Amino acid sequence: MSEFMAELIGTMILIILGAGVVAGVELKKSKAAGAGWVLVTLGWGLGVTMGVYAVGNISDAHLNPAVTLGFAAIGEFPWAKVPAYISGQLIGAIIGAIIVYFQYLPHWRETKDKGAKLGVFATGPAVRSYPANLVSEIIGTFVLVMGLLFIGANEFTEGLNPAIVGLLIVAIGMSLGGPTGYAINPARDLGPRIAHAILPIIGKGGSDWSYAPIPVIGTIIGGVYGAFFYHAFFDGSMGAGFWIMTIVVVVIFATAFVNEQKRTQHSVS
Repeated sequence: MSEFMAELIGTMILIILGAGVVAGVELKKSKAAGAGWVLVTLGWGLGVTMGVYAVGNISDAHLNPAVTLGFAAIGEFPWAKVPAYISGQLIGAIIGAIIVYFQYLPHWRETKDKGAKLGVFATGPAVRSYPANLVSEIIGTFVLVMGLLFIGANEFTEGLNPAIVGLLIVAIGMSLGGPTGYAINPARDLGPRIAHAILPIIGKGGSDWSYAPIPVIGTIIGGVYGAFFYHAFFDGSMGAGFWIMTIVVVVIFATAFVNEQKRTQHSVS
């Protein structure tokens, strides 16, 4: 199997199990309906675990453009392979989302809430404030890529690494997922959002394309900065990339802070 196909299949598995648990919790008349956030985070964590187990020995199972770009940025992955990996991840995410649609075929009709239907496929903010939402995705993906590098620096019993990665996803979801639904993966959000747009889902509403750049841009920034941060402080290589990304992140955080201060003052007045 090629690395392109490995990333496609691994990401497809991730989305089938991840979007599948959201569908089970959100769609009407599902036996898992209303099971809540803890089940969702566990489902995503296990989805990542199974995806990594499936193809980790072939492509190292990035399953995430933010991971691929982060590793490439610090020289841990060849840039020449980046296009194949990212295209495989995006296509796999679309296919996985389409499979979830067919798994829950009668439940789209039973579910009237357009937001719940979109939520099966794509993330959305609990409070819509784009600068703050961008910050949330940066932080979540920063922790993800840093965590993956931490895990890679330790020795585990053979075959245990994917389970540890899954626990990292659960931890991020439980601790940091509340504000935006923690995309932490551009393909995880964009691929299923494309599927939502093209699938004949009954009463589905719009695909919220105005928000769509946030979980793409935020996750890429967070992933690349997480890699540079690890490389700077754990490998002792504090190059220009680290400082450039630090400035970018500081500006985004400051913008989000000022924006929230203005919104607070406006709401009070």
